[in-house]
Amino acid sequence: MPALMRFVNHHILLPLSSPRQACENTPTSRNCWGDFSIDTNYYDVVPDTGRTVEYWLSVQQGPCTPDGYQRTCMTFNGTVPGPTIIADWGDTLVIHVTNNMVNNGTAIHWHGLRQLSSFVNDGVPGATQCPIAPGQSLTYRFRVSQYGSTWYHSHFSLQYSEGLFGGMIFNGPATANYDEDLGTLFLQDWSHIETFALWDTAKLGAPPVLATGLVNGTNRWDCGQSPSDPRCTGTGVKFQTVFEAGKKYRLRLINVAVDGKFQFSIDGHSLTVMSTDLVPIVPYTADSVQITIGQRYDVVVEANAAPGNYWLRAGWVNTCSMNGSPGNITGIVRYDGASTADPTSTSSVVITSSCLDEPAASLVPHLAIDPTNIPNITLENLSFGFDTYFKWTVNTSSLLLDWANPTVEKILDGESIFPTEYNVVAVQPSSSAPEWAVLVIQDTSNIGLAHPIHLHGHDFWVLAQATGVFDGTTASFDTTNPPRRDVATLPGNGYLALAFLLDNPGAWLTHCHIAWHASQGLSLEFVESQSAIVVSPEDQAVVRATCSAWDAWEPTSMWEQDDSGI
Repeated sequence: MPALMRFVNHHILLPLSSPRQACENTPTSRNCWGDFSIDTNYYDVVPDTGRTVEYWLSVQQGPCTPDGYQRTCMTFNGTVPGPTIIADWGDTLVIHVTNNMVNNGTAIHWHGLRQLSSFVNDGVPGATQCPIAPGQSLTYRFRVSQYGSTWYHSHFSLQYSEGLFGGMIFNGPATANYDEDLGTLFLQDWSHIETFALWDTAKLGAPPVLATGLVNGTNRWDCGQSPSDPRCTGTGVKFQTVFEAGKKYRLRLINVAVDGKFQFSIDGHSLTVMSTDLVPIVPYTADSVQITIGQRYDVVVEANAAPGNYWLRAGWVNTCSMNGSPGNITGIVRYDGASTADPTSTSSVVITSSCLDEPAASLVPHLAIDPTNIPNITLENLSFGFDTYFKWTVNTSSLLLDWANPTVEKILDGESIFPTEYNVVAVQPSSSAPEWAVLVIQDTSNIGLAHPIHLHGHDFWVLAQATGVFDGTTASFDTTNPPRRDVATLPGNGYLALAFLLDNPGAWLTHCHIAWHASQGLSLEFVESQSAIVVSPEDQAVVRATCSAWDAWEPTSMWEQDDSGI
């Protein structure tokens, strides 16, 4: 069993005294994890497995036919999604990324990871690194201090929407029992035209309507909708998984859409929801779960229906954004021994008209933590403008990062004044005691769109989430174990109040995860506790070398940045 360790005094590892008796993780005791359990405070305590897990990822560009319609994709190791990265809670991950594209830089973000004391590995071009130039490699190293389900993706402009993403599974305890883990299940919208080509339309303000969607990187496109197009091969297949009657299955749902919300369900089956993002919750039962871009939900499905074939439905929510084939984003659940025919099952789920998250009352963290001593509030107003392209603004400034001059280099050079368009907000605790920061984003655009807001480097506590105007006080804040995650929805014409602990010095992006909006500058950067940021000489050398390689390649490229950079 791994040794029991605790992070104390700025996260120095010290052994715990009197560790409890070890407990084995089995299908009937998923709450156990050796000397740890689902009750362990994973913000303070991390197993020391002493194990290093390595992966090699090749960023490539080439033809693909995920739904039977041929186009060009960007991929990890030639597949959409890319390889699943699997590690145990407490492992050290070493991931070698080589950019084998010809005309694109790249940078890989490990979505939702705390990156405690390793912010230079967060993977944001223009913030925590320069892009990886073609032909160059970069090794990311970090400790797995959380457990659950997440994903990795390019944070370079619109690359993840071209297929440049993959799953991450960190084994650990859970709040519900299950027999088998079926792994990650990606839900996404999909265009038959490359999204970089669609950007020419999107940057004028009106979001393009994508043709269809994929479930775990696959679907079946009807060539009758494009009968004279030679790119339609008719070779697409539905995602399929097999159930054995009586067993319970874990599914790790991830929304990786460009612009879309899903209401996931499986005909004839209920879902036991046990995790939101990387936060275990008190399990609840539902017939569907609403999931917006960047969010993850871990669910358990019991195979207790009559043996047969059932539709698995991504459930596109039309009121949030449009799709060209919303009813076709489906997969198939087959019971062992059932025919290979398409299901004839029907759904009893009523698709919501809401663009918000699952009800807050359902999202109760298992590990109860109350935010205390709420400090002064940082209020950011969200609006829009237009110069060379449509831009979202945060307090009148639209994010625009210079890939060749990232925030991290400015920090290493001792600078504390950043360009206005970097949208930097400095946050610094006033004492050595734990302190909270509170961000309130108020939508003043009057457009009425909901925005999935993602914070890097931290989980946040959702204090308030409502339509209307924030009154500037804490009166509406929920501070009794509120929902905790890393992506939450800002209601259209409303406000979102988020609290996070100032316990992780670094440069952390906060942005809308609608890909068009991120490219249109809907983001800010927190530079947290700058005087306490420590970057090892080895990491500093890697940062400088990556920027030197980018500086050498960029003048020879035909690539011209025409968006925010993220």
